[in-house]
Amino acid sequence: MISPVSEAGPDAGDDLPGTLPEALRAELIAFRRDLHMHPELGNQEFRTTAAIKARLEQAGLAPRVLGSGTGLVCDIGEWDGGTPMLALRADIDALPIPDAKVGVPYRSTVPDRAHACGHDVHTTVVLGAGLVLAELHRKGQLPRAVRLLFQPAEEVLPGGAADAIKCGVLDGVGRIIAVHCDPRVDAGRIGLRTGPITSACDRLEIALDGPGGHTARPHLTTDLVTAVAKVATEVPAVISRRVDARSGLSVTWGRIESGHACNVIPMHAELAGTVRCLDLETWRDAPDLIHAAVAGIADLHGAKSQINYIRGVPPVVNDGVVVDLLTSAMAARRGPYSVEDTEQSLGGEDFSWYLEHVPGAMARLGVRTPGDTVKRDLHRGDFDADESAITVGVELFTAAALLDTRS
Repeated sequence: MISPVSEAGPDAGDDLPGTLPEALRAELIAFRRDLHMHPELGNQEFRTTAAIKARLEQAGLAPRVLGSGTGLVCDIGEWDGGTPMLALRADIDALPIPDAKVGVPYRSTVPDRAHACGHDVHTTVVLGAGLVLAELHRKGQLPRAVRLLFQPAEEVLPGGAADAIKCGVLDGVGRIIAVHCDPRVDAGRIGLRTGPITSACDRLEIALDGPGGHTARPHLTTDLVTAVAKVATEVPAVISRRVDARSGLSVTWGRIESGHACNVIPMHAELAGTVRCLDLETWRDAPDLIHAAVAGIADLHGAKSQINYIRGVPPVVNDGVVVDLLTSAMAARRGPYSVEDTEQSLGGEDFSWYLEHVPGAMARLGVRTPGDTVKRDLHRGDFDADESAITVGVELFTAAALLDTRS
């Protein structure tokens, strides 16, 4: 059992190289703030890619932009064809929501765009780790080559990871690690678990159609507004009774649209939402179950239904050996009580696609200022991170690279 209490001593990890110099720490905070002010959506991260590339090249490295034109990979050292490399992955895209923070100088300058999921922090952590590891490599202190992976379009289902894999980013890679910001965990700590740490996530789009008519005579037509309301409320209820409750299958709507006038029954209605699932086998059965439920309810109300079920991502399933590596790395830096247990969430993450090919693990990086009692969450316009988490993430990754002593 991982201790839920953090009492890291100030001397934790002093005998392990790869800590963050003060000048670089300040530079990374400035770099993160610049990204935060200039968020870019998935597959549009040209400025972000250019900024990362320029800084890596300044350090004497040779980053390679992915074939899509955004995202890049960069190796620290040269793989000798023997023991595969450890890869450090970051996602670089932002969200299509407005930045609602006040009183900070690094608020987004792009309307309706924000780094509200912490990808700017993830990117800065991997960049900082790369710069520190490059210096260790020059000193002959890096035991083997390490790959940096800056992936675009994590927020675009089914995720940019699948495209990155097609570009060969896992060639020569034997393990892969990542962090994800967690506003429920204090800065200075990480959350870990072996096995599933996220859920599967798909997108669901439904269109309902009918002949339309007058609201005075709903019996002569298809009452489409009632039909769409029934689909919205009854599909989740029906699904919950057709699968094991422990599978965590959840249908949640984010958009419903129908009609324009109060006295006209519309001819068309739309719903869109997400399907999330904790269990891999139930996730595989979900499309058929949801198609049957939607069609049955729509038919009952005389509406024609069209269903667009968009496969997203499977759960992120952490490998136990790699979890142990991250646990040891964090303990070396911050002491044994800086790692806490975490639960499986219903959030989706395309890091899971890498784990279909190589073992790896994702840690939850604490970004809550200790003592802060304000509840914050991801994908909200007021999301922000305690920037001391950048140092924690960098030193976690550099320690993992140094402790990865596979033969």
